[in-house]
Amino acid sequence: MTTIQFHLKRAAGFTGLAGLASMLFALLAAPAVAQQPEPWQLGFQPAHSPIMEQMATFHDFLLWIIFATSIFVLALLLYTIVRFREKANPNPTKTTHNTLIEILWTVVPVVILFVIGFFSLPLLYATDDVTDADLTIKAIGRQWYWSYEFPDHGDFTFDAFMVPDDELKPGQPRLLATDENLVLPVGKKIRVLVTSSDVLHAFAMPALGSKIDAVPGRTNETWFLIDEPGMYYGQCSELCGAGHAFMPLAIKAVPEAEFNAWITKAQARFGEGVDDLSPRPIQITRNETGNAPATAQ
Repeated sequence: MTTIQFHLKRAAGFTGLAGLASMLFALLAAPAVAQQPEPWQLGFQPAHSPIMEQMATFHDFLLWIIFATSIFVLALLLYTIVRFREKANPNPTKTTHNTLIEILWTVVPVVILFVIGFFSLPLLYATDDVTDADLTIKAIGRQWYWSYEFPDHGDFTFDAFMVPDDELKPGQPRLLATDENLVLPVGKKIRVLVTSSDVLHAFAMPALGSKIDAVPGRTNETWFLIDEPGMYYGQCSELCGAGHAFMPLAIKAVPEAEFNAWITKAQARFGEGVDDLSPRPIQITRNETGNAPATAQ
């Protein structure tokens, strides 16, 4: 358990709502598959990285603060409507100030904001701490697909396109599966450099707590650590043009030995020789009229 999670759980316990919160969010959580959204899902996807676990814990804690504040304001509003209605006050009071109330409505919000900041700032810092990464990859957003580079393993590059509906295999989710998966090891801190070759895109993996813009001419960075093997799906979450809905992210998390074996095969498959200047294939995922995908050389 991280320090942030420890303090958040203690704070929830002080309110007497920790047990109720756990049961409520368990009921609202999406069932079954953790790596992709489910029909009628409420709440976040189950967390599969330390950062996402902290985000979910902080979100649940913050939700109770919002809930308590909303109930208090509603009760105060109803009391004011009933207590100070015209029939109950034929002769309205001339009072215009109350020192105690003015102090309270200044101090209480400040205390609430301090509590929120106390927990949120360390989490914000943790999301940006890419030091001591075990592996670096680069994700490049393009119209409309993703390219991946592995600078730590021979600097090979490959493209990942969405699998069309008529080519989906059993178990592949529609609009989320790609023809090439981004294979990554579990239990390793992975630094992700994110950029774009054309317009704004966004690298978003909900189960891993990662979401960052891909900006042309600029390299942003984020990180995550995947806790167990499996398929993890995300999408571009920045409106980037007609093919915005058709550039998914698919990460296949595997044990380190399997990842090393994949790296060897990928280097031979995607690596380019120094003297190889032949043009790479260009795939058009969707044209302006919305016709089926086409491939051009």
